[in-house]
Amino acid sequence: MMVVTTTMILVLVGVLLLLWRARRRRGGVYLVEYGCFLGEPRHRVPFAMALEHGRLMTNLLDEESTNFMVRLHQKSGIGEETSVPDSFRYLPPERGIEASREEAELVIFSAVDKAFAAATGLVPADDIGTVILACSFTTPTPSLADVVVRRYGLRADVRSVNLSGMGCSGALIAIGLAKNLLRVAPPGSRVLIVATEILSSMLYTGRKREMLVPNVLFRMGAAAIIMSNSPEKARFRLGPIVRTLTAARDGDYRCAFQEEDDEGITGINLSKDLPVVAANALKGHLVAFGLAVLPTSELLRVAISFINHKIINKFFTTTKDSNNNSNNNYYRPGFHRLFQHFCIHPGGRRVLDEVQRGLGLTDDDMEASHMTLHRFGNMASSSLLYELAYIEAKGRMRKGDRVCMISFSPGIDCSSVVWECIKPTDHHLHHGPWAACIDRYPVQLPKIVKRTA
Repeated sequence: MMVVTTTMILVLVGVLLLLWRARRRRGGVYLVEYGCFLGEPRHRVPFAMALEHGRLMTNLLDEESTNFMVRLHQKSGIGEETSVPDSFRYLPPERGIEASREEAELVIFSAVDKAFAAATGLVPADDIGTVILACSFTTPTPSLADVVVRRYGLRADVRSVNLSGMGCSGALIAIGLAKNLLRVAPPGSRVLIVATEILSSMLYTGRKREMLVPNVLFRMGAAAIIMSNSPEKARFRLGPIVRTLTAARDGDYRCAFQEEDDEGITGINLSKDLPVVAANALKGHLVAFGLAVLPTSELLRVAISFINHKIINKFFTTTKDSNNNSNNNYYRPGFHRLFQHFCIHPGGRRVLDEVQRGLGLTDDDMEASHMTLHRFGNMASSSLLYELAYIEAKGRMRKGDRVCMISFSPGIDCSSVVWECIKPTDHHLHHGPWAACIDRYPVQLPKIVKRTA
């Protein structure tokens, strides 16, 4: 009797284990492929051309505004091969709905075409069940997501979602939405994500300094991602997703605010407090991200460090010493030991430097971010996929490698996504956005010289 009972228990445990493994497989979400827009030579905007255009538009930009943007560009880390839409070639630039539609179709269709081409065997009309498109400032009717449905003749029951106002976190927010949809979808379901920002509709033609910064940093780009709840032909497995939002705080909510200037011209007003506000929001986000991804041993070290600093040192350290050491006594988690690759949103050199310090990363960890900023500029939320393509074009991705993506946008909205590589490929070496220039990278960036009073 005892032998029979033991056998039944073992069989039951085996069945439960198989069911658990099957559920875990069914619950997985994967990245099948991705593609990135690459501008043609006619889209290239070297610094000399941008400067000439700025000085010719005397009715829009005064000399002080032009000189300000010149100084900002010199410290930006942006190179000579970034792309802008055709609408920027006109004097004055075109900002109408037709210019925006032309730019949107150019970058979106190119990125989606490349993603479909990389995903061999995919039949878009049959296999894509959901389209999610993230674009903050351009919201025409029909929506840009519907433009994609029409272009590729997707089936009548396709789900179409258009995300606006999400800023540079749009792509990672869309990935989180796709994960939730795929978790409850039939096995083998696929979601197409498109992330872009349309420059034609967000160009600021006024003279307010706080609103001129996006003109210098943003460039044309788009990325498309195919995700699935089946591991078949998948390249990356989706790991933890963490999102924090501090919009309930007035300072955070208004630090990057779309509004009209005194002359009624619409643009993005970047507060002078933005670096401090963003740094504080990032600290809180890293706490939540650490709880989701760090092993127990690292979390224990952080907890012990916190207790030591807040309680023990309180009784054995003078107030003066405590203030001097307040930022140095905490244990810094080893994020660089947990992930092999990092894709940090290239919002600017100063932003990247702050993230590097916050995570304790090396210059090598930040290479993909800085080189993407140099070669392509800030392409909003699509930039992270260009960074992933850089890592793959360099041949650095290995099976089992973990990738950490971090982005931030007005709000302050911070998002982090973790990927695990299942199948490396050299596709993006030969066909990705870096194919023609990867041998020239990394490049040496000029040092930023601080001006003295």
